[in-house]
Amino acid sequence: MFPDLPLPVVDVLRRLSGAGHQAAIVGGAVRDRLLGVASDDGDWDVATSAVPEAVVALLAGATWDNRFGTVTLLGPPSVEITSFRTEAGYRDARRPDEVRFGASLDEDLARRDLTVNAIAWVPDDLESGNGHLVDPFGGQSDLEAKLLRAVGDPDARFGEDALRLVRTARLAGQLGFTIEDRTDAAIRRLAASVATVSGERVRDELQRMLDEPEPSIGLRQLERLGLLAVVLPELAALRGIPQDKALPGDALDHSLRAVDAVPPGDPALQFAALLHDIGKAVTLADGHFIGHDRVGADLAAAVLDRLRLSRATAAAVVRAVRHHMYAYEPGWSDAAVRRFIRRVGDADLPLLFALRRADDVASGVEGPGSELQVELERRVAAELEHSPDLLRHRRLAIDGDDVQRVLEAGPGPAIGAVMDRLVEAVIEDPSLNTRETLLELVREVGSGAVPDGTGLDGTG
Repeated sequence: MFPDLPLPVVDVLRRLSGAGHQAAIVGGAVRDRLLGVASDDGDWDVATSAVPEAVVALLAGATWDNRFGTVTLLGPPSVEITSFRTEAGYRDARRPDEVRFGASLDEDLARRDLTVNAIAWVPDDLESGNGHLVDPFGGQSDLEAKLLRAVGDPDARFGEDALRLVRTARLAGQLGFTIEDRTDAAIRRLAASVATVSGERVRDELQRMLDEPEPSIGLRQLERLGLLAVVLPELAALRGIPQDKALPGDALDHSLRAVDAVPPGDPALQFAALLHDIGKAVTLADGHFIGHDRVGADLAAAVLDRLRLSRATAAAVVRAVRHHMYAYEPGWSDAAVRRFIRRVGDADLPLLFALRRADDVASGVEGPGSELQVELERRVAAELEHSPDLLRHRRLAIDGDDVQRVLEAGPGPAIGAVMDRLVEAVIEDPSLNTRETLLELVREVGSGAVPDGTGLDGTG
């Protein structure tokens, strides 16, 4: 029934059964194989009658998290092995207060969240891939009906771990399933409890949602169930904020279209598309969103800190949000293109441009709009190829020490101001960026004789 299992999974099952323990594949791997959408690159869950100490003894290289009783064998694919157990008491809405090993497979499945995740595959013959399913809660029937239903009492299941609320919404979007009425009602009723879930765990669920071909489906499920206002209130606030775009809908609809327009696998771009307009909810005045890019960058920084996104990724997202409202005109001079590069120089330009293209798609911009973006990217690339050190790193042919020696002055703001003016002058005319020319310009600054057109008179 499950031929061609990944070798690490087969090895785990063989070692456990060879030592006289019952072992079964459980969870999403079984669900996805029954749906015919399985990937051997994903993580696999194995449940066993063996206690964790026995599992670790049988599997070389396995690690044991004794807080949760989970043994992990890193892959790819990774295999997580848990001992059959029952759990009781969830005062923190995540971890059980009491865990009892030695339960049966049926009892172990009873603690799982959804019926479609509470199906086990027990191998009969690993060589041929033959085995049988254990399905005490009707998960196969729910798979056929494309239905997500909690195991037993939905309030009890979701009360055990509030992240299950978000996971159910994600699966509904990912699989295109309907959520059963009692389960749906329980999610709405308990939505506020997701606020107790750590940012890291929410982030991981959001990332899985963003990696779907059409992330907006899962995100709209979050909104429908009242979860979006809990996990991303800044994004949820865009509902009802008007948009003057070629495509219909409000600012939230636009943001979801932008997320759909980016490819999976790039967290910085995905989160930038998701959050690029969150400043609009707090800057709307007289039909305008003045400063929404700056305000949105600050809000995005707070959101990503809450979600514990890596610092480097979060910083890239914030800078892209801050600079995404540029306006290019084909009449720009080469110097104007260089000034643009300097103005957005702290941003990751490929990320910024990818965000802008997604923003344009979500706005219904076609034809001339997209052509202008292509033209800007071409011109920026040409300028960076010609003088990358100056434009991205402000590298002049002289440094502040040279300026101090010429002006016979110590370090201070005045020296920095001269360096800034030199950069502006060289952006206007890159041929000035030689040591001899710049030193002469500094001497003229000291004597008060500043040539017109160099930018050193403070008007460049």
